[in-house]
Amino acid sequence: MIEAALPGSSVEVSDEDGGGQHLLATVAAPQFEGLSRIEQHRLVKAAVKPRFDDGSVHALSVKTRPA
Repeated sequence: MIEAALPGSSVEVSDEDGGGQHLLATVAAPQFEGLSRIEQHRLVKAAVKPRFDDGSVHALSVKTRPA
């Protein structure tokens, strides 16, 4: 979902709780250039909002950097 929302991004997602509901996403994307860390995180969280809305993901930690 993140790669689809941010074309050209590099994404790694790991399962922090072993149950798939608490995830860590490490994302490098060209779209982050010139954005604050908060703005970068908002883009990532917007990409996975459907998973929060349906309850399949409860927590997402995000690490970002421009690509």
